Amino acid sequence: MSTCTLCKRRKAIFMRFYSGENLCKICFCRSIESKVRTTISRYEMLNPCDKIMVAVSGGKDSVTLLHILAKIEKEFPKAKLSAINIDEGIKGYSVEAQRVTKKNCRKLNIECVLISFKEMYGYNLDDIVKMTREKALSPCSFCGMLRRKALNIAARESGGNKLATAHNLDDETQTMILNIFNGNVLQIARVKPVLEVIHPKFIQRIKPLCLVPEREIAFYAYLNGIEFQSMVCPYSETALRNDIRQLVNRMEEKHPGTKFTIFRSIEKIRPAIESITESLKIRDCKMCGEPTIGETCQPCQILLELSIL
Repeated sequence: MSTCTLCKRRKAIFMRFYSGENLCKICFCRSIESKVRTTISRYEMLNPCDKIMVAVSGGKDSVTLLHILAKIEKEFPKAKLSAINIDEGIKGYSVEAQRVTKKNCRKLNIECVLISFKEMYGYNLDDIVKMTREKALSPCSFCGMLRRKALNIAARESGGNKLATAHNLDDETQTMILNIFNGNVLQIARVKPVLEVIHPKFIQRIKPLCLVPEREIAFYAYLNGIEFQSMVCPYSETALRNDIRQLVNRMEEKHPGTKFTIFRSIEKIRPAIESITESLKIRDCKMCGEPTIGETCQPCQILLELSIL
């Protein structure tokens, strides 16, 4: 490969097709870190005194985010960074995910908050999947609802005021298209880099990796020797998202920059969607007290159904 486009000195090892850049190891890594910094600044995600809780699953995206934020936060001594790992209770997969998370936290000298579905809900995800085989929802749907609630509670009880998730550019574009496929067009208004706090019990969610392609996160982790879980969740293949991922990747391969175009397009139309969506009336769940739109939050509805199956 040719000489690095940026430094003009070192040998390039990565071709960024959507920009036409050939990058060496040093310039590539700096570009990823710079993109995260720019994203944080552009969307005003963080303040110097924040207590940031990072949702770490053990996968490449979340572990890489933890490493990059740890590097950035060294410049802000009043800020505090901690990790949250949720044990969903998936045989083989969850144990490995927790091991990798704890190892990275020890390496970075970062506090790790551990919580499990079993501890919080009384059921493992494997148990729930077995008990709901006849339901239309996929395991990923159940897991997503339960994880969101668990992360919010864990972040709040740990004193965090920001919850950083590792949603990357691929995740965001897939979610936008997934909402269209499912007929949830108005839900696109909630797919954004920073979510507004609409209830005192909600911890503000931020997505510092939302403008970084998944492929580049994986390469950054490889170049920096970051250990992450390579095992794929056994339930992931059942989700519609997997089909959309393949569709978008094929389009990106044929037309580099497609993912950025989709992201920017949604950024432009989101204000119009927000203007026609009704303000959500948030109340406390009558069963657990957590914020919800209806009388009972979705996780509690799931648990209630499980108790009468």
